[in-house]
Amino acid sequence: MNKYQSIENYLVKFLQDEVKKAGFSKVVLGISGGIDSAVVAILAHKAFKDNLLGIMLPSSTSSRASLEHATELCQKFGIKTEKIPVGPLVDTYFHDKKDASKLRIGNFSARMRMSVLYDISARENALVLGTGNKSEILLGYGTIFGDLACAINPIGELYKTEIFEFAAHLGVPHSILTKAPSADLWENQSDEDEFGFSYAQIDQVLYAHMEEGKNKEALLAAGFERALVEMTLERIANNRFKGKLPTIADLTAIK
Repeated sequence: MNKYQSIENYLVKFLQDEVKKAGFSKVVLGISGGIDSAVVAILAHKAFKDNLLGIMLPSSTSSRASLEHATELCQKFGIKTEKIPVGPLVDTYFHDKKDASKLRIGNFSARMRMSVLYDISARENALVLGTGNKSEILLGYGTIFGDLACAINPIGELYKTEIFEFAAHLGVPHSILTKAPSADLWENQSDEDEFGFSYAQIDQVLYAHMEEGKNKEALLAAGFERALVEMTLERIANNRFKGKLPTIADLTAIK
């Protein structure tokens, strides 16, 4: 049995066990047309069959290809879906905020998507599945209470480069496997353009730092480009708060 078959078997069982332990039998998932949600959708379908509901949540700035790719995936694997555009929700809020940046609008769109997902989860008595991979989580490349929100995340320990390999193993459509990674927060947005480096480059640094314990000096000594190392480590440090629960004031000291 190869590595990714073992991971598949483990994660399907993980999803079944965790959902059952939480007292649920159904799950919902936002399907974006990207590779991460495609991997989670396939795993969830293997685990829950018709007890999975995939939700497509296009915004006004979403790429048309995203919806096409999400549809292609769901048709190939027989995944039940609903399409609920969030564009009108976003446009209503920003109609009089002409100075709003692309980042503000993109983050708001991500939060509207998650608001809809959680409402659907209440309607269906289902749990929301997450789609963040380890690279994105470490780099803080996600929106708090947006795409980072979920009840269970099956792929949070897989680096982005592993996700590509795992996706190929699972039979993700070629159109999704070969397109540039994007959060699809605005037109022509690209993860790697924002980073200035490819995931293949970043994941090498992340692995050396997280799995092998190499600090900045050791990473530079190993031959990694300074700009790559500094960008990666700064993102890890600056976005660590995104992975923590809210800090609650400890009042024991004054009692």
